[in-house]
Amino acid sequence: MKILRRILALMIKEFALILKDPKSRFIVIGPPLIQFFVFGYAATYDLRNVRYAVLDESRGALSRQLLARVEGSGTFELTRNLLSESEIDDVISMEKARIMLHIGPDFDRNLRNGLSVTVQVIADGRNPNVALVALGYFRNIVEQYNQDLAARGMVGGSGPGLQLVDRAWFNDNLQSRWFMVSALGGVISMVVVIILTSLSVAREREFGTFDQLLVAPFTPGEILIGKSLPGMLFGLMNALLFSAGAVWWFGVPFRGTVSALVLALLCFIITMVGVGLLVSSLSMTMQQGLLGAFVILMPSVILSGLATPIENMPRWLQVIDHINPVRYIIVALRDIFLQGADVGMIWPQVWPLLIIAGVTLPSAAWLFRHRTQ
Repeated sequence: MKILRRILALMIKEFALILKDPKSRFIVIGPPLIQFFVFGYAATYDLRNVRYAVLDESRGALSRQLLARVEGSGTFELTRNLLSESEIDDVISMEKARIMLHIGPDFDRNLRNGLSVTVQVIADGRNPNVALVALGYFRNIVEQYNQDLAARGMVGGSGPGLQLVDRAWFNDNLQSRWFMVSALGGVISMVVVIILTSLSVAREREFGTFDQLLVAPFTPGEILIGKSLPGMLFGLMNALLFSAGAVWWFGVPFRGTVSALVLALLCFIITMVGVGLLVSSLSMTMQQGLLGAFVILMPSVILSGLATPIENMPRWLQVIDHINPVRYIIVALRDIFLQGADVGMIWPQVWPLLIIAGVTLPSAAWLFRHRTQ
């Protein structure tokens, strides 16, 4: 009984310390609540608003009926009506559409004559999960359309009137391993960088060496640079190592350029260094720095499009996700590995990283100087 009373007394004391400390109360309530809503909205495999483009060379009543079924399904969002096959490459390569639907010029005439007709669907294989599910939706639409044609007596012979021919670009076999492993170098380097940098300043405060660091002949900027470089080097080394492992161990094709890979990883790591230093400058202890790092890590990965499409998220969450650096490095790495992107092609993913770094690094430096006074 005495042991239980002592344990109970310690428990009451610990509860009192947590509830009296505002930061501890926030850690207990804030991050779990935020992650609950973030995961609830973002972590879904149901497809919505899948961008698709159409090349309708028939432009007849029957082809319009098929396209109306696609548009009315609530799953797809039309982004482009193409005029020629030469536009297909740009639409898929630049991710203006995840799916491209090609209807041939003889579509209406052959169906009305009771002949079998094929419709081609080209899917972006860089995200095989989206491609596979979207193709499944298209097959259901085509099957229902065939049933309608049969009811109207427009299907000739024993076969279906409309046949779907699908093709995946950049990942012909839709291997999910290519999709996941090609982006792991960026995600793993982020974990290393943000944990190392978020603990750097907080470690000095907790060990009591922060004041000694301030009286040394270093400026606050020099201190931050000295603390950020090791994390950058370790992060870049890990990212390049895992990129090589993706190619040599997992067999993921590397179709891009090494210069594009190094540039994308370096810009991303610099951005994450700024985020980590910002967390570290706000933290008084290593525990606070570690908790702050994990509060940022989990939502960043979930909202990045690593496992579930960003298009699945609500619009307001997609807008907020534009400040998430991880989404840009994942797109850049998949383009480099699977599409064969060079420096020019990944620039749309690099300049947002530079803007985020231009905000976080000066903010961390200002906060560091402000809290040392």
